[in-house]
Amino acid sequence: MQPKVNTKNFIRYDEGAERYSMSKHSFMKLAQDAHAVYKINRITLVNVKIFEEYLESFRA
Repeated sequence: MQPKVNTKNFIRYDEGAERYSMSKHSFMKLAQDAHAVYKINRITLVNVKIFEEYLESFRA
């Protein structure tokens, strides 16, 4: 049995914080800085592709 691969393009803050092993507040701040946040009515989603590209910019 193969491990489940995260293939979602959009995730919520709670899921993102768990996925990237950080606090919810830190994930929210980074997602907003990356301009990866989409607000639809009362739902906030984060574009994973944009977020990961932003994270790569911190790589030494």
